[in-house]
Amino acid sequence: MRPIALGSNLLHRFYRGGSSIAAFRGIACDDEYAPEDWVGSTTTAFGSDEAGLSSLPDGRLLREAIEAGPEAFVGPDHAALPGPEPGILVKLLDAGERLPVHLHPDRTFAARAFGSAVGKTEAWLIVGARGEPVVHVGFREEVDRETLKGWVERQDAEALLAAMNPIPVAAGDTVYVPAGVPHAIGEGIFMVEVQEPSDLSILLEWNGFAINGDVEYHLGLGLERALGAVDRSAWAGDRLARLREGRGRVRPGVEALLPQEADAFFRAERIRPDPEAELEPAFSILVGVAGAGELETAGGERMPLYRGDTLLVPYAAGPCRVTGEVEALRCLPPEVVT
Repeated sequence: MRPIALGSNLLHRFYRGGSSIAAFRGIACDDEYAPEDWVGSTTTAFGSDEAGLSSLPDGRLLREAIEAGPEAFVGPDHAALPGPEPGILVKLLDAGERLPVHLHPDRTFAARAFGSAVGKTEAWLIVGARGEPVVHVGFREEVDRETLKGWVERQDAEALLAAMNPIPVAAGDTVYVPAGVPHAIGEGIFMVEVQEPSDLSILLEWNGFAINGDVEYHLGLGLERALGAVDRSAWAGDRLARLREGRGRVRPGVEALLPQEADAFFRAERIRPDPEAELEPAFSILVGVAGAGELETAGGERMPLYRGDTLLVPYAAGPCRVTGEVEALRCLPPEVVT
């Protein structure tokens, strides 16, 4: 199998954005509420049977193609997993406005509440930033349940944000966000987001956004039950700092961008051409973020890889090399421990 060039897969959402995706992709977009492009997705938006699924150039859904040949796409380890699921969801995300304070359930909560095998741990790989962008991640001090409940009921966004850690970000930065941790992405941030393959979000803030706060913010759980998904503990000092720590160069041309604990959920690498570099066979999503080059397989296939390109690399494509003057982000499924 050869790598597959993927087109855009924009989703209409409740918050503004999309112009940075359009510029990055070189496409037109007249929807100011299209802030997410789901890349190589076998995941659907919450409450939908189809929205979010990626199509291949031959018209098939990626989900259908994986069902027909799971080992060729995801390899022998992941082919044993239930369902047509490579184990990750990759997005281009453009925050045209500050996103509301929200969080995502962990696997234990998601299994109990939704019968889901995955929660929504995620990581942000910052590609571009306008102005002086800031993300808010985790509470600075532990917040008791009743205090948090009061803030949510009153929709006191000022109190929520004041209790959280503001983190300035710039292009090239990464932030790992464990499930349960409240967070808000600031206006002007354009990123590649890699996450567990689900669309489970619990909003602590919704006033001023295009969402029905009476029924939609808690995924049908009700406030009391939804609050059980929130990590109300303190994130500060070394605990907070490790969310921004990568592991540096791990082999020629490859930089591991996330802390080791992320490997149980997904992996992310920065790839730069190197004469000695070789990418091992794996299902992966490559996003060109700077320059121009090619992806070359051991079988001699060559695919252009420019800024704005997204390539799906099946396991059966074999080992690959990146050549030219290009920088890419490589997103991979969780590490399988056998």
